[in-house]
Amino acid sequence: MKKGEIREGSVTHVKFPNKAVVQCEDKEVCIVKNGLPGQKLSFVVNKTQRGRAQGRLLEVLERADYEMESDCPHFGQCGGCSYRTLPYEEQLALKEKQVRELLCPVLERQERNCIWEPIHPNPQVNAYRNKMEFSFGDGVKDGPLELGMHKKGSFYDIVTVSDCRIVDEDYRKILESTLQYFRDRNVTFYHRLKHTGYLRHLLVRKASKTGEILVALVTTTQEKHDLADWKESLLALELQGKISGILHTKNDTVADAIKNDETVILYGQDYFYEELLGLKFKISQFSFFQTNSRGAEVLYETARNYVGEVGTDENGRPDKVIFDLYSGTGTIAQLLAPVSEKVIGVEIVEEAVLAARKNAELNGLHNCEFIAGDVLKVIDAIEEKPDIIVLDPPRDGIHPKALEKIIRYDVERIVYISCKPTSLARDLEVFIARGYQVERVTMVDMFSGTVHVETVCLLSNRKLKPDTYIKLSLDMEDYYRIKDAEKEKNKTS
Repeated sequence: MKKGEIREGSVTHVKFPNKAVVQCEDKEVCIVKNGLPGQKLSFVVNKTQRGRAQGRLLEVLERADYEMESDCPHFGQCGGCSYRTLPYEEQLALKEKQVRELLCPVLERQERNCIWEPIHPNPQVNAYRNKMEFSFGDGVKDGPLELGMHKKGSFYDIVTVSDCRIVDEDYRKILESTLQYFRDRNVTFYHRLKHTGYLRHLLVRKASKTGEILVALVTTTQEKHDLADWKESLLALELQGKISGILHTKNDTVADAIKNDETVILYGQDYFYEELLGLKFKISQFSFFQTNSRGAEVLYETARNYVGEVGTDENGRPDKVIFDLYSGTGTIAQLLAPVSEKVIGVEIVEEAVLAARKNAELNGLHNCEFIAGDVLKVIDAIEEKPDIIVLDPPRDGIHPKALEKIIRYDVERIVYISCKPTSLARDLEVFIARGYQVERVTMVDMFSGTVHVETVCLLSNRKLKPDTYIKLSLDMEDYYRIKDAEKEKNKTS
């Protein structure tokens, strides 16, 4: 294939996250983003290197047999979702297959097979997000004001997502009311190239359990506008939830991100409360919190189950120290606190650490310690030694030097939560080479309609006797399933 050439082909399969492998009639292969298995595509070749070609999708010529009509009118324009024409069961199967393809070659190097558990579906397939950051802009150059998401493949053009399916009706009403208000007054938006204009973002957060809503309008200080009427227009909306706060956040940075130079409370308060697995969390405009509350409960329950029986001393009190590395706002740490002597969370974002401390106090948990800093540097200064480690790193995984330090703790078990299976596969390869065994793997679909998936792994230290470890961490049904599998394997060999 040559750069600039327009070709056609059929998608044989899709690699994580959305890399469609397209085979042409002459058997040549090209990687094209946003294709689905079974589709016939036309694409333009935009890169060739070492015999590998990459292309940009031009058109879906033929849909796959299993595809359906998208329930979202913005699908194809908005860059938020990729799998909305797939029946939900097909989405789950595709994500599970992608993770298996990445991890299986690594896990084959182990002494024993691990248990692959079925993917956990999203408990709320639509309207699952509890936070949305909408952008102001135009859909075409010098067009009318729009408010929504970036167009697929575009940094500048905006699609007004007034019928978005991953949020509930309250988000859509707030978006439409805000857009109409500023359209009627011809208020300018911030041009990302010219660095001029007023309107930047609209942030909406809503608690899944309590229904409380926080709305923040993010603008520059280049213009002055009285926002009292905008506030009243929101308060007049008939919503299923209840607005607990309306904020005006000023941001004059050049970066296209929600930053806070100053925040003014126009109504109510600048926070609300969310509940998760019996714990209470205070959420502000910039709080770091899972964007799918019900899905987060499934994820954290899975992680808690993988941690297993923690153990007690002779007086029946918990006697294990747990490290929660890359702890965010400390949700996992607080879930493990009741069964631990102490939980130490480490997180590089200082604001998240402050929120974790406040939430632990709010929940009456006094055996949690949260430290702000880079895991690579901080763990050297911690005096306590962990018995169990929980890892929930960012998308790029664990820094190689930090990974070696974690392995040197030589703990009996590690639970690894990953939002990017390619990074997970790389890190697991190191764990296995250093003496760890992956015992269980599962996935949790937190973001249906999109390419993203969470993966949870349980690792055991091979220096422990396998039977001792399995009895500690697995329920009896899983234990006997392992033993039966080992018996069958021995008969075969």
